[in-house]
Amino acid sequence: MNDKYFIDTNIFVYSFQSNEPVKQGISQELIQNALQEQTGCISSQVIQEFLNVATKKFNPPLSHQDSLKYLNMVLAPLCEVFNSLDLLRKALEVSERWQYSLYDSMIITAALQTKCATLYSEDMQHGQQIESLVIENPFHVKL
Repeated sequence: MNDKYFIDTNIFVYSFQSNEPVKQGISQELIQNALQEQTGCISSQVIQEFLNVATKKFNPPLSHQDSLKYLNMVLAPLCEVFNSLDLLRKALEVSERWQYSLYDSMIITAALQTKCATLYSEDMQHGQQIESLVIENPFHVKL
């Protein structure tokens, strides 16, 4: 994995899901490589979505202390894009052109802004190329 890649929220969620051991392992490896090799990144939207799921839908929910620790040690070091009006404008164009939801289009736009070659996401069309970005479901072949 030499090319820069963007990690969607679902990868972080799966990294905590022990009931999905294959997805959990793949997710943890992607995140670990992103941190160690500094090849992966995320946006503030990913942080917001992950913390919302982790503190409300995990069983048991992530505690305040654990959420803060994960934010500081994992999410913040990977965050390269913050929501802006320019990001939203481009996301609206992506949504119109590629027929993704606004939130998915914001993820795609953030990946494009960081010049990532790959966007890892389970929620989007595997193998689709959007400008210079290729969407890859990291679980596609493994399951």
